Parts: sequence; C-alpha cells; structure tokens
Amino acid sequence: MVGGGQLARMMIPAAIELGIEIKVLGETPESSARLAVSEVGDYRDSATVLAFAEGVDVITFDHEHVPQPILRELVARGVQVRPGPHALLYAQDKLLMRERLGQLGLPVPDWARVSDAGELAEFLADHDGRAVVKTPRGGYDGKGVRVVSSASEVADWFDAAGGDLLVEELVEFRRELAQLVARRPSGEIAAWPLVETVQRGGVCAEVLAPAPRSAGSLSDTASDIAYRVAEGLDVTGVLAVELFETTDDRVLVNELAMRPHNSGHWTIDGSTTSQFEQHLRAVLDLPLGATGCRDTWSVMVNILGGPATGTLADRYPRVLADQPTAKVHNYGKDPRPGRKVGHVTVGGDDLDEVVYQARAAAAAFD
Repeated sequence: MVGGGQLARMMIPAAIELGIEIKVLGETPESSARLAVSEVGDYRDSATVLAFAEGVDVITFDHEHVPQPILRELVARGVQVRPGPHALLYAQDKLLMRERLGQLGLPVPDWARVSDAGELAEFLADHDGRAVVKTPRGGYDGKGVRVVSSASEVADWFDAAGGDLLVEELVEFRRELAQLVARRPSGEIAAWPLVETVQRGGVCAEVLAPAPRSAGSLSDTASDIAYRVAEGLDVTGVLAVELFETTDDRVLVNELAMRPHNSGHWTIDGSTTSQFEQHLRAVLDLPLGATGCRDTWSVMVNILGGPATGTLADRYPRVLADQPTAKVHNYGKDPRPGRKVGHVTVGGDDLDEVVYQARAAAAAFD
C-alpha cells in the first residue's frame, strides 16, 4: 500500500485476519500506519516507489496522489497496480472526471473548464451570479474548493495554477449521500447500502447508514450510478461515489474516490464485510463478501482535532464507561485543530438514540 495514513492503518487488521502480508510505503516513520510501514519515502519519487514494488505482488493506495508517470512505469514493469492508472486518472483530475462522466451519460452538475477570469465571469453570469470553483488536482476535505460570486475571488488560483480550473453550478441540495461499491478485475461488483453524509467546514463529520428515507428508487438510482462508474472507468477496489440529492429530485455525482473512504468507515463495525477487507479481496481478485448491515442503523462520527491537551487514550476511561456501545477507532495521530484523529461508530435499532450516543462519544474526545 502506497501511503501511510489512517486508511492504510485500518487496512492492517483486515489483512491480518485474511493472513495477507501487507507492506506500507509511509511518508514518515511516524505515519498513522506505522505498524506496517516497511519503507519510508516520497511517493512522488520514481526510484522509491519502484524499489518498494519489487517486494510485493500487488500495489494499491491510501490516496490518489501518486504521479501518473510512476504508475505507468509500474504497469510497464509488470506490477499489478489496482486500481490502474487508467482509472486513477479520473480520481486525480476533476476536469477529466467531469468529461468522462459526461461521456458515460452520468448525471453531474452543470460545469465548465475555465482558463481565465473572463471565462469564469461568463459562467457566473449564466448561473445567477454564484458558482463553485475547484482546483482540478490535489483538493480534499474542503481544500481547493471555493464558492464565489466574482472571478476576483480565485485570482490567486489563476495566477498559481498555470492551467484551467473547474467551475460548477452551485447545486441546491437537500443532503449529501455516498454510494460505496467494490469491484474486482473479473468484473464482480458488490454495493453497500446508500449512506447520508453530513459535512461541516468542508469535512465529513457524520455518516448515517443506511441513509434515512432512501429505500426504493433513490437507493436504486445511486447504486446504478456507482455500478456504471465502476464499470465505465474500469475501477478495481473500493469506489466511493459522493452524490447530491437535489431539491428538484435529481441525483448528481459530486466527487469520486478510488480507495476506502470516510463514508465507509461505519462498515468496520456495521457491515458483514468492512470496506477494508473488501478492498483487499477486490485487488487480489478474490470473491467479494456480503455487504448487509449488522444493525438497523449505524452512525459514524469523526473525531476532529482531538483534545487540547493530552491524547485520545487519556479520555478512554470516561468515554468507554459512559458509552459502552461505542466502537472507538484511534488513528494514532497527534491532536491538531480540524485534523481527523479518529472516529466512533454506534449501531442500534433507534436512530435518534444511536445518533445521540455516537455524538456524545465523539464529543468526549474534545
């Protein structure tokens, strides 16, 4: 696994249970996944990644940022790269993603490629004077995204980007949803229930599984979109399709992630097969596991920032005593404002009670 973040960390237990040896190329010796870090280096350095690949059978990823030339060199050398560079391309570049989804006939917000302030001003004039502008590469958790009413609000991006920006209509949505699927090279696909995600400050704060009021056509539409994305882009592994449910009853694709995703962390405790086990099965082309829910409801709440003093573990006596049904996942990161340092998941039959318990457990780590 290239990348030593919390996704790699949460892959370790699944690998152990399946008896799979997992090696991690971490950014630092203190990476979140340090228990499995076998090499430390820069994922942008070709020699480092190629040397790491010599000791493994399959390469997969904690993030989508490995440069395309390195990915293609791995493939040229006969390394199994899953998902492959031809698929990852569309998770790395939002402009290419929008173009490809359009070619596949999938529903997306109205958008345009803009290279200067004049083109952006024209788009704003055609969309009631407000729009969302995104940097094509590198943005996540609200970074690289701005809601603007004037081209001057992204003048620095035009100056720094040296290329085009993505501008989209400002979608009026009821809520945000996410559909996770996994696909193996042989073509088998498995989908988890559609979930509702709650964002705060551009960062995923909560996930409700399954999404309330989603049974029937909404769930069918979301899974159909995700299946078409997975097949159309030839994705291997877990795919997260982030969606808008609009006020005029449309379902639009917002973002894609070709790896385990924050919206799927609930599956560790709440699904028959976690997204991390499923990702390993998929990239190794093993039969996929069942994706049903263990509880009527599962709610995941991120621990953002962590305590101002001390560690998450310092809060264990209180949290574990007060919320015995909460499952705590500590990412082994130093607390820092806004940083994802862990999450909690609670399952049960009463949604209001489950939400309360999960929020209370997460809040106790502040």
